[in-house]
Amino acid sequence: MNDLGKVITQLIIPEFCNTLYMVFFSTMFATVIGFLVAIAMCITGSGGLRPNKIVYRVLELIVNIVRSFPFIILAVAMIPLTRMITGTSIGKEAAIVPLTVIATPFIAKLVEAALKEVDRELIQAAKALGGNNFQIMMLMLKEAVPSIISGITLSVITVLNCTAMAGTIGAGGLGSVALTYGYQGFNELIMYSIVIILIIMVQILQWIGDYCYKKFK
Repeated sequence: MNDLGKVITQLIIPEFCNTLYMVFFSTMFATVIGFLVAIAMCITGSGGLRPNKIVYRVLELIVNIVRSFPFIILAVAMIPLTRMITGTSIGKEAAIVPLTVIATPFIAKLVEAALKEVDRELIQAAKALGGNNFQIMMLMLKEAVPSIISGITLSVITVLNCTAMAGTIGAGGLGSVALTYGYQGFNELIMYSIVIILIIMVQILQWIGDYCYKKFK
């Protein structure tokens, strides 16, 4: 029991905090960048406030290219850039870079889809009342809040899953504990404990997302 207590206090709890750290900051950065990309795509897309096929196609191409990469391959390919930005290629700070990159296009597409679902008649009414592009975009964002919340909830869960995979390349976190001390250390208790913790985290995140969705619906 004493050994189990040490495993929990000295291993699982610190790496649980590292996982939360990676999820929070990578999701925050990805959400900010993803929102900007989504707004740009919504504005320049067909039927947008200022259509521009070239800008839209370039943004769409970049988003689709990044989305096509499996996370592990992207993280390895980005090691030089990660090292340039953070000064290291391992650890939770380094993991935030590829996690942000992999989550950004995912969030961008979800937010763009949410904005496109806004009632076109409402947009036309805002234009008829003399609303400028900024005011119309703010209206669209307000109307799309419930769908955006659902998209961000899905994105947070996806980032959490990616942090588990990031543990295989030295990022730390619960994934690293499950792999190193559970699978490679032939300790099924640790490995399945991490699985249960991750399942509980996903359920809590989904509950929070559903609650916020109902609040803003």
